[in-house]
Amino acid sequence: MDDSDTREGKRKLSGVSRRSFVKAAGASGVTVGLAGCISSSDGGDGGDGGGGSDDTETGTPISTEEVTEDITIQLAGDSRMSDNIEGIREILYDNGLPENITLEIIAGSQVTNNRQNQYQQWLGSGREEPTLLMMDSGWTIPFIARNQIQNLSQALPEDMISTVKDEYFQASVGTATGDNGDLYGIPLFPDFPTMQYRKDLLRNAGYDDSDFETWATESMSWEEFSKITKEAMEANSDIQYGFTFQASAYEGLSCCDFNEFMTSYGGAYFGNPEENLFGPIGDRPITVDEEPVLESIRMVRTLINGEDDEHSLDGITGNIAPEAVLQWTEEPSRKPFTGGDAIMHRNWPYSITINGAEDVFGEDLGVMPIPYGVTEDEAQYPMTGGPVAALGGWHLAMNPNAPDRKKQAAVQVLRAFMQPEAALANFGLQGWIPPRPELLDSEEAQEVDVIGRYLPQLKVAGENAIPRPVTVVWPQQSSQISTAVNAAYAGEKSPEQAMSDLKSTLEQIEQSQ
Repeated sequence: MDDSDTREGKRKLSGVSRRSFVKAAGASGVTVGLAGCISSSDGGDGGDGGGGSDDTETGTPISTEEVTEDITIQLAGDSRMSDNIEGIREILYDNGLPENITLEIIAGSQVTNNRQNQYQQWLGSGREEPTLLMMDSGWTIPFIARNQIQNLSQALPEDMISTVKDEYFQASVGTATGDNGDLYGIPLFPDFPTMQYRKDLLRNAGYDDSDFETWATESMSWEEFSKITKEAMEANSDIQYGFTFQASAYEGLSCCDFNEFMTSYGGAYFGNPEENLFGPIGDRPITVDEEPVLESIRMVRTLINGEDDEHSLDGITGNIAPEAVLQWTEEPSRKPFTGGDAIMHRNWPYSITINGAEDVFGEDLGVMPIPYGVTEDEAQYPMTGGPVAALGGWHLAMNPNAPDRKKQAAVQVLRAFMQPEAALANFGLQGWIPPRPELLDSEEAQEVDVIGRYLPQLKVAGENAIPRPVTVVWPQQSSQISTAVNAAYAGEKSPEQAMSDLKSTLEQIEQSQ
């Protein structure tokens, strides 16, 4: 990716302009069932342990001639891929995969970090199978840094590489890109959170379809969001919660919810995200103690505790989120909303499919971008401010240890997955959001049941995605971040003390490398 592509102009609050960057890393994403950052980073291999493959040749060109013999390609995926294998094969054959190539799915754990550890063992030991691996965008970069997956820019035809770099969601592409600018993974599908809400309950508070239409693509401020939510609570006294989200001390807080809150106020983990998301480790500023980060913590404390909290934030209407969010991950936070006990809910696309079903809320489910603390123009750092959404999703990477004939056949599998019609068909079959923004404007995407109603909102989220700063030290940093932020939200420490302590801890981790 050219340096000129690192930022394609300022994004608007309508979310329709493209934000792109070279070095980025995404939040975990799981397909239709559970998405986002649902698993902790405990047990993840954050260093070079487990037997690196520095001697493996990862950049050898791969023949693009079709193999003539019958051949089976193993792809390490998940149980949902395995359950849908017949449909996936049909989609691939319809999109150019030769009939003599059979795709076989090795169903791995639904816990993303278990998959990461399994791949580390396989690739570190030089194992030849599986040929293809479905990799979480949140931890692909450490495999690139350890030289453990195929350099696709050096191995694949130029037309495939240029298509990905020019036409895919750039935030996703960044999470599959190495320091050298080369591509090491083909984005399979991205994942973006949004704010879901109950239209019927907001109608009781005086809002109508014209408001809902505006909110679909034009982000509102946290001040306005908190005010509207409080009004809806007062107009629907039988509803228990105003706003449910995830603030437990787990990976999802550091990679996603806190990352969104902080970035929406113009804050960042390591200063300018365009320059420092992926390092250099030990040689980048640590900025978690800066005022925008503190403002975001004060905002959340106000949402939970009200304006009487000693560290409340002026302008925010309080007492709309339950203290229980401090123990909630994705599913515990979703269930009260799905059960009719909440007005607003932050979550991943899988929950739109659940909540928008006809036997739940149907078309009374509203979806809008994540609110903002400051506009992009008001933020100090690029890629901050505005309607930020944490980035999730999965890539397809190639095992460099696989035999040449397997790699040759795997190129045809990748090419078939990349076809626009294949992406749209998988959207309908498995709920995988197409990796090309333009496909979200298509009639085929709009016809997908339930989630097809909310494509403009997903497009805004995708074009304003913020990754977590994944490096080989991220697993250590993530656990420290989530613990510190949870403590600050819970009132165990002031925002200033919590972030000052966290800054010292992150500095120690950075300097230990």
